[in-house]
Amino acid sequence: MQPVNETDRRVRISTLWVVVMFNILAADILSFIQPGFLAEVMTGFAGEVQITFEFLLIAAVFLEIPIAMIFLSRVLPHRPNRLANLGAVAITAAFVIFGGSLSLHYIFFVAMEVIAMLLITWYAWSWRSADRTATAPSAPSLAAR
Repeated sequence: MQPVNETDRRVRISTLWVVVMFNILAADILSFIQPGFLAEVMTGFAGEVQITFEFLLIAAVFLEIPIAMIFLSRVLPHRPNRLANLGAVAITAAFVIFGGSLSLHYIFFVAMEVIAMLLITWYAWSWRSADRTATAPSAPSLAAR
């Protein structure tokens, strides 16, 4: 497998955050059309959770994390980028795994989100500093022989 350069790695991570966001939105949209869901939400509760302005603000903050990471994974310097992606994956994974329902469509979307976040984790974890790789000796080329 050919190594991924820094620009490609940033693009891949950013694109995976887009995948996470679309899956979160799709899970929520399908939940709204699930029979009985809107009637339940209109009572001010979603399951046992009371829907308050504070609850909505907290949910908005959690949703903003992957939205922000689409941009930040492209512009942050190497080390803060790695750390931000690893932290954002941990927070977002906990939010989607423990903050949803047990509906089959939701479980499917969570699985897709987790797979995308595992790839983000792998790309961020295996990302070595451009400075370190630039000073490392390169393997001799077969064409040079």
